[in-house]
Amino acid sequence: MERFSDGLAPPYAILSHTWGQDNDEVTFADIVDGKGKDKAGYKKIYFCDIQAQSDSLQYFWIDTCCINKDDKAELSQAIQSMFRWYQNAKTCYVYLSDAMFRSSRWFTRGWTLQELIAPCTVRFFSKEGDKLGDRSLLRCLINKITSIPLEVLDGGGLSQFKNDERQRWANDRNTKLEEDKAYALSGLCGVHIAPVYGEGKEEAFRRLRREIEKLETCIRHLRDSDPHNRTFQQWQHDRTSQLLWVKGDPGKGKTMLLCGIIDEIQKDVRRNTVAYFFCQATDSRINNAVAVLRGLLYMLLDQQPLLARHVLKQHEHAGKWLFMDANAWVALKDIFRDVLQDPNLGRTCLVVDALDECIVDLPKLLDFVAIQSSKSGRVKWIVSSRNWPDIEAQLERAGHKIKLSLELNADSIATAVDAFIEKKVKILASEKQYTPKLQLEVLRHLTSNANDTFLWVALACQNLEKTSKRHVQKRLTQFPPGLDALYERMMNQVGVSEDADTCLQVSALAAVSYRPITISELVTLAEKVQENADDVEEIVSFCGSFLTLREGIVYFVHQSAKDFLLTKAVSQIFPGGVEVVHCSAFLRSMGALSSTLHKDIYELKEQGIANDDVDIPAQDPLASVRYSCTYWADHLCDSNPDWSANAEKPKLIATIEGFFKVTYLHWIEALSLCQSVEKGVVAVAKVLQLVQNDQGLSELALLIYDAWRFIMHHKNMIKRWPLQIYTSGILFSPRKSIIKNIFKSQAHGWDIQPDLEHDWSACLQTLEGHSDRVNSVAFSSDGARLASGSDDKTVKIWDAHSGQCLQTIEIHSSRIESVSFSPNDTTRVSLKLYNRTVKIWDLYSGECLQTLWGHTSQVDSVAFSSDGTRVVSASQSQIKIWDWHNGQYIQTLEVHSRWVNLAAFSADGTKLLSLSDSTTIMIWDAYSGQFLQKLEGHEEWINSAVFSPDGMRLASALGNKTVKIWDAQNGHYLQKPERNLDLVDSVAFSSDGARLVSASTTGIKIWDAYSGQWLKTLKGNDFAFKSAAFSLDGTRLVSVSSDIKIWDAYSGQRLQTLRGYGNGIISAAFSADGTHIISGNDRFHLDASTVGTTNNIIDIGHLHDIDTDIILSKEWVSIRGKNILWIPEGFRGSMFAVRNNKTAVAKYFGRIWICTVGSSL
Repeated sequence: MERFSDGLAPPYAILSHTWGQDNDEVTFADIVDGKGKDKAGYKKIYFCDIQAQSDSLQYFWIDTCCINKDDKAELSQAIQSMFRWYQNAKTCYVYLSDAMFRSSRWFTRGWTLQELIAPCTVRFFSKEGDKLGDRSLLRCLINKITSIPLEVLDGGGLSQFKNDERQRWANDRNTKLEEDKAYALSGLCGVHIAPVYGEGKEEAFRRLRREIEKLETCIRHLRDSDPHNRTFQQWQHDRTSQLLWVKGDPGKGKTMLLCGIIDEIQKDVRRNTVAYFFCQATDSRINNAVAVLRGLLYMLLDQQPLLARHVLKQHEHAGKWLFMDANAWVALKDIFRDVLQDPNLGRTCLVVDALDECIVDLPKLLDFVAIQSSKSGRVKWIVSSRNWPDIEAQLERAGHKIKLSLELNADSIATAVDAFIEKKVKILASEKQYTPKLQLEVLRHLTSNANDTFLWVALACQNLEKTSKRHVQKRLTQFPPGLDALYERMMNQVGVSEDADTCLQVSALAAVSYRPITISELVTLAEKVQENADDVEEIVSFCGSFLTLREGIVYFVHQSAKDFLLTKAVSQIFPGGVEVVHCSAFLRSMGALSSTLHKDIYELKEQGIANDDVDIPAQDPLASVRYSCTYWADHLCDSNPDWSANAEKPKLIATIEGFFKVTYLHWIEALSLCQSVEKGVVAVAKVLQLVQNDQGLSELALLIYDAWRFIMHHKNMIKRWPLQIYTSGILFSPRKSIIKNIFKSQAHGWDIQPDLEHDWSACLQTLEGHSDRVNSVAFSSDGARLASGSDDKTVKIWDAHSGQCLQTIEIHSSRIESVSFSPNDTTRVSLKLYNRTVKIWDLYSGECLQTLWGHTSQVDSVAFSSDGTRVVSASQSQIKIWDWHNGQYIQTLEVHSRWVNLAAFSADGTKLLSLSDSTTIMIWDAYSGQFLQKLEGHEEWINSAVFSPDGMRLASALGNKTVKIWDAQNGHYLQKPERNLDLVDSVAFSSDGARLVSASTTGIKIWDAYSGQWLKTLKGNDFAFKSAAFSLDGTRLVSVSSDIKIWDAYSGQRLQTLRGYGNGIISAAFSADGTHIISGNDRFHLDASTVGTTNNIIDIGHLHDIDTDIILSKEWVSIRGKNILWIPEGFRGSMFAVRNNKTAVAKYFGRIWICTVGSSL
């Protein structure tokens, strides 16, 4: 026989039975003395022993012999803990000693009621030890015998049944002692009452009812929803009140309150559907908007499966990626909206706790809640958060809401906290066997110091659970009032413990980690933990009341605990500064990656295997380094980004260089297997920026720049086929690539002739995803995002740095003609459609904010004002000015002509120009709509017109090969630059307004915008120039023809030609900082190019005839039916030929490359 403290017991079986005569049962004293085997009751002990061994359980518990009934305190504790002991058992054996089943005396005894309900599994056995069945199999028969609802027998929560109903289940049951009939019900009713034998049944039931009333009062206060709370009652019963926002400071009980409300609403499960989600900032799985919608949706569908049709219709096409990829928010939002509008959805309550702990896309979530809570009267929302102004500002948009401030309900909260304290102390007193005097002392101290904060009480009681009874009074004096003071005291305790250094290192690492880390990751990152790897779980438990361990992952007990460490305990956990911890995490990550990663780490052995076909091994070699794979660069950058005063600089530089020269490709493979390639792109870019800032690291910068170009260039391939990085990635990188030359031995057995491009081309990355022609592209004003509009009726928003598709907006009604960002708001885009409408979209929520209806013919032009508050659109004979906030048009300008081709604001937003009948330009007051000027005298149709940046002048390009400059104030014709030699398609001012550029079929001309003097002609020798534009600083020009050319705007020298696009280039534009150009074409993708990089194409003449022996398709070289080499798009040919182990691929214009496959392959 062994003793275990509560909560520390190993898995055990527990026996339920009926007692025989007292002399027949084996007692605690018998076991201690080694007696009792001759008693009748020993047979069930022997049965329990044999059955537990059969179930691989080392321990079992029986009430006859495991309680020392001579010790009144132990007996009292056992009676109060009995329900919990049965509840925590691995399994319960019911030993029927008198009958096979239905007529057994076991169903008539009072104590066996809780023994039937509490355990997770219950199995019935005859006195011969034969199994009769388990509770789930015999549920219907047990229901007939006992009248206990099937929901309870199925393991459902007792909270949906009132205490009166639970007590009725025991009406026909009896106990040997009359008081036991009440004591046996205490666990079922969720209360504790100490046994007082001799008090009589009536007094025992009176005490039971009093404890139940106290509990119900406590719960009622916890949720602040008693009948006298007008705020909650108004929300609950008023059909127009759809949103209840509970707000309060940390630890005030918001989560407990919502739990109580959920319990209250779930009591009427037949009328209410309830779905809830609890956000936690420190857990990346549940700290984002996508996870919230996914969790709520899952609970809704679990309760009402008929709603699943809204998911299935999209899931059939996208599969699991519907909930995982970059468009998960948009997809889930649309599905959720359809579910909420489904007529089959009855009364529903949606609960989201801790909005302030939703770290990713909180604005999207708040916007969604605000919009949806204002729509359906059947659906009510409850949300909670801290008192954050940003959250309040967004929830103010909700039309029908009620706020419940816990600070303004201090009396109710204080009462609830007192009730919570009383309950927790009663449990402590029972488990720790406090004397009445000690119990009262604990109660008084906690009540006087809690400051109405639930979390303070919970942490203090958690500490007392680990404190022996004789030390309780001393420990109480160490609990100062207030949450921060308690945290400080606990931190001091950690600091003087035997494991102080290790615990402080673990706490510091948890505080700076970018997501919760697993036990194996903790061992990797924390040096002192690695020295004690076998005791790591115990070390986490020693970290005061800051950290907890759930399912092998280290979490903070509460967000306020992490806040305290990062703001109030900096000197203790970061004695050398937070940068030192980041530096250590980086170096440890580098060491782990270098020693763990190698080629084909999952032993896939198939070079062409797709990521979707890869199964994670049971013993995952990446388990301990997954965090390091993703976040090493973040720790490096946060260790001291400017390198100043960093004594570790030489070591850091050597580590970085070694990583890129030895481990880089293995790391990229691991990123692919971890579905984190885009994060890898960003990581390399961060390190590159860090190194480029130090002039003494130029060689290292070149290495990392090449590594960045490598992963950017091969990113789409890496994501799909992880092992192709060692073949296709190396073979199809340019000859000068540093990474290629370092790792070329990894591609042994392969040879490409001739060598490919000398250096990386100007194309940084290709953004694939559109299924039809891309018509328009645009950078956001901060250069962080790209928007593309396509004939496939979608707009895609891209991360301009990683190339990741952030969002897809589907426009079911029409193709997209043009797309543009709002000038001063990167979260909104305007779309010009082919169906006579203009749409404005919010990129946070993915919602269409406004559809601007009113045009009776195709919209030919749309533009934002410079302040982003107004939109102008033009079609046929009308110009409409709109307020995009409400979608109302402010005014309509009647042009009295057959057609308006163009409308645009001046830079200051005060004027509008319109181009009508192809020969007349009109200028308007953009606020009053008053007509100001008509610019007449154009002999031919006008192709283009534009304001100068200061709005004082206007330039127009004519079909008769001329450009005119006008005074926009008085309409006077200022200059007529000399005639071009061909048709002028577009004109544009430089940002300072001093120069003008015109694009025609034969060249680009630059003019002095004041004198009209021709300055330069930029000649091309291929196709007509379609458009031209200055960079923001006016030093360069970009022109579009069959290729993209970049020019020095002063000397006229051609700086760069970006080829490889065919004849399908439709548009091109500089990024805001002038370092990148985005181009859209009719090959269904976008290309982001670097300004200042050369692009070489090797032409080796005509294709030779070669016999066939190796299988070759458009995308793959295959051997014996297995894909072994992926061919990038730029190298795919129109003709193929194979002889023996050589493969030739011919492209257009006589370009050819030959691949030799080694015999080892």
